[in-house]
Amino acid sequence: MLDNQPRGTICIEDLEMGMSRYLQKTVTDEDIELFAKVSTDHNPVHLDDDYANHTVFHGRIAHGMLTAGLVSAVIGEQLPGHGTIYMGQTLKFLAPVRPGDTVRAEVTVTAIDHKKRRVTLDCVCTVGDTKVLAGEATVLAPSRKFD
Repeated sequence: MLDNQPRGTICIEDLEMGMSRYLQKTVTDEDIELFAKVSTDHNPVHLDDDYANHTVFHGRIAHGMLTAGLVSAVIGEQLPGHGTIYMGQTLKFLAPVRPGDTVRAEVTVTAIDHKKRRVTLDCVCTVGDTKVLAGEATVLAPSRKFD
């Protein structure tokens, strides 16, 4: 399941405080396997049921950075969108994401520095009513003006 809001670009001139965008994605076994392949993180807590059942999580979990990647997708595709450059990101992983969970990744504008084209975004991922990730991103937003 992939439920996205419109993709594209919102230039800094059009950004407003409190503006937010989100996407929802159901994390699959294939997603976890592909992320392991691309990242080379083959920790068995992500890939091996027998191993993962004997951990504090009592089952397999998705890579935390796979979940964080959904935040990146919202920032790079929706808010501010195409042309956005990441400058920094803080993350706190609050609960595990399991295969089959539907994650909602949402970003909200909390500060805008028009002169420097910098935007601060609150970043939250949830599974149902459970917050699984929280953080803050600082990005360089696209502009219609060329300096």
